[in-house]
Amino acid sequence: MQEHNLTLESGFLLLGFSDVPPQLQMFLSVMFIFIYLISMIGNLMIFVILTVDPVLHTPMYFFLRNLSIVDICLANVTIPKTVSGSLSNDRYISSSGCAAQMFLFFTFGITDCVLLAVMALDRYVAICIPLRYPTIMNRPMCVQLASVSWTIGVLCSLGMTSLTFSLPFCRSHEIPHFFCDIPSLMKLACADTIMTEVVTTASSVFVLIMPFVLILITYTFIISKIMKIQSSKGRQKAASTCASHFASVLLLYGTTMLTYVQPKSSYSMDRVFSVCYAFFTPMLNPLIYSLRNKDVKGAFKKQKSLNIF
Repeated sequence: MQEHNLTLESGFLLLGFSDVPPQLQMFLSVMFIFIYLISMIGNLMIFVILTVDPVLHTPMYFFLRNLSIVDICLANVTIPKTVSGSLSNDRYISSSGCAAQMFLFFTFGITDCVLLAVMALDRYVAICIPLRYPTIMNRPMCVQLASVSWTIGVLCSLGMTSLTFSLPFCRSHEIPHFFCDIPSLMKLACADTIMTEVVTTASSVFVLIMPFVLILITYTFIISKIMKIQSSKGRQKAASTCASHFASVLLLYGTTMLTYVQPKSSYSMDRVFSVCYAFFTPMLNPLIYSLRNKDVKGAFKKQKSLNIF
């Protein structure tokens, strides 16, 4: 018990990429700074454009604004601490800081997953039952769906974080990761972690598998509907509204499932998958939605001509 209390009082060490050569650490730090800047600039620009342009005040772009906020927050939870720890070699994080980082990371990560499922539902209504779209996806409904996404993220993250930090950590104070992740912390526990593993697995199924299955079902109906459109121009327009969203789905769900749903993988592979969904997803989402979306590109050109940027 004394060792347990000592560990909790002294905090933890995030090992991050300390096992790689110094030259590679410097390269990774520069790359992460670049990713961070692109994430911040891209998501802020998307959010501002979608806010100031009245033409883009539609349900789809309302959810995209929420996604931009989530990506901004997600990038700030992990990247600055990872880079500062690597450059200064100060990898210390307090117990309360570790708990806060875990809570915020999973809050934004889970909200991201649920929002993508909500956006898939929005595309299903828009393409499969377009005449009822204004009635179903009205503003109160959009606010409720976004609120549910954030609420699920907060509640699931709160439960998993509380359960994880109720464990006694006495094996080591070194976390073999670049952020306070649940599987990494459970490896440090000197008590039975079965309950935590069960809850984490159940939460993963709830926030990953179920939304992903919902997305697949909606896209099955969407593709079927698109194939029935006689006009090739109409098919192309309908498909283009879904392409960006589906690219984000594959990027986020693919990497998170490889981390939290698959059988236990190696430490190195966990870090690779974690970098993909924690660093690259916030950076690539604004690029995906701006480069493949004519409305967003048109709004950007219009706002640029007005010297907003």
